[in-house]
Amino acid sequence: MNEVSIRTEYIKLDTFLKLADCISTGGSAKMLIAEGLIKVNGESEERRGRKLYPGDTVEVDGEGTYQVIQEK
Repeated sequence: MNEVSIRTEYIKLDTFLKLADCISTGGSAKMLIAEGLIKVNGESEERRGRKLYPGDTVEVDGEGTYQVIQEK
């Protein structure tokens, strides 16, 4: 599992995907999410603006699994 650290209280899903280098543009995030290729905490997610908090896990089909951690 890859860890991705954030400095804020939460991060939106589409922004997280860019930070984790899973995608290069917001449009790519929209397509991945619309196709049902993203799971948050084991459940399919369809909202680009879903807030992710430290401890949440994001599974990207074909890319791997990522965990949100708080930067210290």
